Order: sequence, then structure tokens, then C-alpha cells
Amino acid sequence: MTSKYKIGDTIELKTKDASYAGLVMPSTTAETLFLRLFSGYQVGIKKKEIKSATIVAAAKKEKETVEKKKVEINPKLSTISILHTGGTIASKVDYKTGAVIARFTPEEILAMFPELQQIANIKSRLVRNMWSENMRFAHYNVLAEEIKKEIAAGVDGIIITHGTDTLHYTAAALSFILENLPVPVLLVGSQRSSDRGSTDAHLNLMNAVYFAANTDLATVAICMHNSTNDDSCVILPGTKTRKMHTSRRDAFKAINASPIALVDYHKNEINYILKHAQKKDKTKKLELKLFNEKIKVGIIYQHTNMFAEQFKLYEKYDGLILLSTGLGCPPIIANDEFTAENAKIFKALQSLMKKGIIIAFAPQTIYGRIVLTVYEPQRMVLNAGVLGNCCDMTPETSFIKLAWLLSNYNKEDVKKLYSQNLRGELADRITMDMDEE
Repeated sequence: MTSKYKIGDTIELKTKDASYAGLVMPSTTAETLFLRLFSGYQVGIKKKEIKSATIVAAAKKEKETVEKKKVEINPKLSTISILHTGGTIASKVDYKTGAVIARFTPEEILAMFPELQQIANIKSRLVRNMWSENMRFAHYNVLAEEIKKEIAAGVDGIIITHGTDTLHYTAAALSFILENLPVPVLLVGSQRSSDRGSTDAHLNLMNAVYFAANTDLATVAICMHNSTNDDSCVILPGTKTRKMHTSRRDAFKAINASPIALVDYHKNEINYILKHAQKKDKTKKLELKLFNEKIKVGIIYQHTNMFAEQFKLYEKYDGLILLSTGLGCPPIIANDEFTAENAKIFKALQSLMKKGIIIAFAPQTIYGRIVLTVYEPQRMVLNAGVLGNCCDMTPETSFIKLAWLLSNYNKEDVKKLYSQNLRGELADRITMDMDEE
């Protein structure tokens, strides 16, 4: 007979073919039991195959405590507010139980990062606790409202901790939502969890707070590792940055743009790479232009052997971003016995636009810009009403900008504003130092 066990219990169990003993771990599926064996290895066992299970030692309830020291306010230091949305930067893993322990209060943050007290007065609270891939337009609006509250309370800068997978989407979204921003807003994450020796959480957060407390720049930006070394962090523009690696600590890169600055809190250094006109000015009145949560914008990746049906799937959408090849070369020309479908694709694009759906091209090459005046297929789509000519926005910023414009303007204005530089999302010119090395 199988005993009732829970996470953290030490159990012995038998299946038809083997016996196991170990610690019950959190499971990703209800059908499988995960055990950390005494050897240190983990094993997954289908629950339906368990013949018997005996609890050898029940889990001990060890209450995690943080010493509640009163947070001292230093009038000589700036006040920085840290708003948490989840991710690993303010968490640690208990490898005995597999549980993730999150830290969000000022006392807890200062217990994890005590050096922060020498840099700024810290406010800290949880806004949402979620995986970044679950973010929706509604969450961007929630974050914007919370930022507005902190600015109204008089803070000198705001840090947003965020999961890295969609951090650049949120940076772009907040860049558009927040008008007349009076203080810096920095998004920061970590590629490696806080308990690992190779974690980037500490350096990223420390440098983000140092920059926010000492810069005169007021914009939305990203603060992450500048290299694989633990030397400095880079401040990256909110609308011109992309995650370019799944796991490297320096995964975030400026695309078709230069970084804003390098920051090293150890040396008390901020080295600006770009001149900036968006100066900190707490007399500015922040305005919010939020997202319409019901707006539907799709992204379709151009590839060989496409079919018109792929485009017709977006007939009920408000907008569509086509990640096109090269300078923006859509497969719309029928030039031999195998390419009749291409002409149908052009008709499908025309049909979508006649229905009022805004279509814009973005470069799937990532670097460079769309130019729709070089070849005949490009001129065809440009004349048909496709947007994006001469734009060098990343796929993510293209998506966010189109959705934001559709949320706040009529479609005729959207067509005019899409190719205008509103938040630094378009580069006047692309130089060699902006290309990927």
C-alpha cells in the first residue's frame, strides 16, 4: 500500500522491477514522482508503476526567516524603487527540497544584497510573480501604473526585475507607454539563478541601482552583463535591444545602435558611449499611453515554399509583422511552373490590407534595415500599402510598436507614425560599429 507523501519527505518505494529510496522533489507532471536519490542523482518514476511507498522521514518544516532590521534612510543618497515581476534575480533554490524561495521586501533584498545600502535608499515590492513568457499587454499596463505611483512618491529611479526571455519586449513596451519620463527606468534580469557560482544576478542588480542612482539620464533602458566576465554591465536602449543567446550572461545586445553606457559600481564609474538629451527632470509630468489589451498583432516568419493560407490565418487580426528576407523580399512573383502559389500570396496580402489590417515588414536578418524600393516585388508591396520601408527596428520592437500605435491612434495615423522615430527605435544611419562582430 502506498503511503501519502509530500515534497521533502524521505521515502522508500518499490515498483515491479526495482526499489528506490530518496527525497521527494517537486514534480512537473501529476503522473510522475521525482526522487533525489541518496547518490545525488534524480529519477522520475511513473506513479501508476509504484507498488508500495513508505515514509522513512517526514519533511521538516524549516521556516525561512530574514532578520527584520529597520531600513535606515540616508538623506544623502538617492531613493531607488525595485519593482519585481519574477524571474530568478531575487530568488534562490533550496536544493534539499527543490523549492524556489523568493525575496521581495526591502529587508529581504538588503539581506541578499547588503552593499545596496551604500548606493541608495531602497524601496522594494512585488508587482507580479510570473514567468516572463506569460506576459501580456495587460501586464505592461500594470507595470506602467506602478511606475507612475513610484514616481508620484518621489523616487529618483526605478528598477524592474524581470525574467530574461521577454525582457526586451517589456523594455520596448514601457518605452512607448511612458511619455515625459522624469527619472530612469531600468529593466534587469539574470541568466543564471542567484544560488549558482556563475550567477549574474548580483552584478546586474548592483550596477542597475548604481546607474539609476547616479545618472542624469531619464529613459527606459536595460542593464545586463557587458561580457562573460564579472567586470561591468552595459546599459542598453529600451527599443534597440535583443536577447541574442539562450544562456550566455552577455546575451543582450544593442541592434543597429550603440549601447548607452558601461557601468562598474566597484569603481564608481559610469562611462557614457552616447550623448543623451533625455535628462532627468522630476518636474516633468509623466503621461501614460497604455495598450489596448484586445489588440491582435501577429508575426509571420518568411521562408521558402510558403502558401497563401498562412497569411489568411490573420484575417481577424488588427496588424501583422512579416519578418522578411534580405532588404524585404516577399515571395509574390510567379516566374515559372512551380511558383503559381506566390501570386496567390500577393493577393492574400492585398486582401488583408483591404480588410483594414496593417502589415509592416521587419528584417529577419536582425541587423540592417528594410528597403522596399530596390526590386520589383518590393515596390509592389510598398505600393500596395505595406509599412516598414527604411525601418531598422528589431522584430520585437516592430511588433510592440505596431500594437501600441493601434492601441492609441486611428489607422491612418498609425500608417504615418510607424516610420517616425518616437522613442529612439529608428536609427538615422547604421554605422560599422553597430554591426555584430
